[in-house]
Amino acid sequence: MQKTKVVTIQRHIVEQERLIPKATGDFTGLLWDLALAAKTISREVNKAGLADILGLTGETNIHGDIVKKLDVYANEKICKSMEHGGHLCIMASEENEEVISIPDEFPKGKYVLMFDPLDGSSNIDANVSVGTIFSVYRRKTTGTEAAVEDCLRRGTEQVAAGYVVYGSSTMMVYTTGQGVHGFTLDPSIGEFLLSHENIKIPSKGKIYSINEGNANSWDEGTKKYTAYLKENDTSTGRPYALRYIGSLVADFHRNLLYGGIFLYPADYRDPKKPKPKLRLLYEAAPLAFIVEQAGGRASTGKERIMDIQATELHQKVSLVIGSKEDVLTYEKFFSHT
Repeated sequence: MQKTKVVTIQRHIVEQERLIPKATGDFTGLLWDLALAAKTISREVNKAGLADILGLTGETNIHGDIVKKLDVYANEKICKSMEHGGHLCIMASEENEEVISIPDEFPKGKYVLMFDPLDGSSNIDANVSVGTIFSVYRRKTTGTEAAVEDCLRRGTEQVAAGYVVYGSSTMMVYTTGQGVHGFTLDPSIGEFLLSHENIKIPSKGKIYSINEGNANSWDEGTKKYTAYLKENDTSTGRPYALRYIGSLVADFHRNLLYGGIFLYPADYRDPKKPKPKLRLLYEAAPLAFIVEQAGGRASTGKERIMDIQATELHQKVSLVIGSKEDVLTYEKFFSHT
């Protein structure tokens, strides 16, 4: 009888640390703290229909979106879980206009944490999967206190990125530049267990994910590309199937496992001033790191996401991400418009 190796996320992180000479354990502790925060958020998401955390707070965030109670909870839980460990020097969240400093009573570390506490939370009342996205950088300033410059980075500078999807099961996926690994939460023992080792996205998929309700605002390249995907040509695997959940983490997670492409182009109703929607630092860059480590590709249509230098905390970009061949094909359509 073949024995199944049981690997917890803690054990896996430690094994990854051993591959790095002179590792101090700080980074390992940081990821452990993130996993604990994810477990806590998962518990609240799973009982959201019964607890007094659904609905609106009556406030809006800096993007003009109405803040849900669970958004606030997830944001606070991550901050409280991460601020005292001594691993971080500064944080930034999609829900906060300014950077989040580490309180003076806690030790300061050498890492920077960027996060979207609850992506897709507008779907929570309908029991649709939502998620947390995170990204880690090393501090680059040398002053006494970390500064906003420590957060304004290129994706290529990331030392880790990951996401947690809260669905029929809770799953945490992360990379430290040594491949992509997924862990499923076993609620009976309260541990994330390795369930998807060394994830590789298929080089080409049969799924495309886009909000077709925005078709009138797309650029001509995106319109022609989606029309191309719908054409019947079995020799190239077309037509593609449209699968759009409306929760970035959920759509990305499905395509990462099965192959495909996710598109969120800018609003081109004013061609001179296209308006992108997704946040570079909290959504696009971390998912780009993950997909590239899995063999995929991420771009704006004309520029690699990982190469973009952030100039604002809440900078927005177009995002085209998924199977490498699919993204390359999209880029050809986009470049000819």
